[in-house]
Amino acid sequence: MIAALFITLREGLEAALVVGIVLSVLRKLGQTDRSKPVWVGAAAAVVVSVAVGLALNALGMAFEGRGEQIFEGIAMLLAAGVLTWMIFWMQRQGQQIQAELESDVRRAASTGNAWALFSLAFVTVLREGIETALFLTAAAFSATPAETLIGGALGLTIAMVLGWLIFATGKRLNVRVFFQVTSVILILFAAGLLAHGVHELQEAALLPTFVEHVWDVNPILDENGAVGSLLKALFGYNGNPSLLEVISYGAYFIIVFLATRASGSRQTVPATPARAQVTINKVQAHGAETDG
Repeated sequence: MIAALFITLREGLEAALVVGIVLSVLRKLGQTDRSKPVWVGAAAAVVVSVAVGLALNALGMAFEGRGEQIFEGIAMLLAAGVLTWMIFWMQRQGQQIQAELESDVRRAASTGNAWALFSLAFVTVLREGIETALFLTAAAFSATPAETLIGGALGLTIAMVLGWLIFATGKRLNVRVFFQVTSVILILFAAGLLAHGVHELQEAALLPTFVEHVWDVNPILDENGAVGSLLKALFGYNGNPSLLEVISYGAYFIIVFLATRASGSRQTVPATPARAQVTINKVQAHGAETDG
């Protein structure tokens, strides 16, 4: 449940920030009457994302035995790959996203094209929604459907509340620190997905084990116990991993963590989520000048 909550919180807040930026630009332009297509586009994206998530879950349930192991392994490796791409993409392109988004909103608003605003919100939210559906599908393999559903619902609820606080009431949230911290946790989560995917493919006899159990600490911290299950769901904990699992987890975390640190040190402008607060402040200052 914790893994699902964390995933939907992170992805949901990103989507909320994007929608908030669009609405802030419309408010800045004095065209709040054009907000409806934005909300409809975001809602439509959520519906499509839920449908994709249900389809992936149904597909996973259709497999049994070795086929199920292969499907789970591939799904986890794919989720780890998408998650890694998302982390690096945000660091590389985050500087330009907000400027491009604001430009698109201004262009759509100037033409009076409601479809353009709908499409803008739909595409941006759908990207986050598809990623969330894939991550939740992978996370559900180490939790019950009820736990995944409850955790996902809680995460989305918290994300919506935080988004509302940031853009509607002017409450301050250091979103830059939030996304920096969550990025590290996501790297751990992706490493766990990678190692778990390797484990499933080993169970399906598609990958070698080299050494079946490098260590066994299950008598101390059982992976099926309360704490062990939580660590397994969130970080891919395995009490008796194979050598290939250990190598996969360690190599992935070290390489990606160092790469993100190196990439982050070269960034001179905060990424889009961090700059969202700047946009809010500008909008609020503009509104104060207008009221004065």
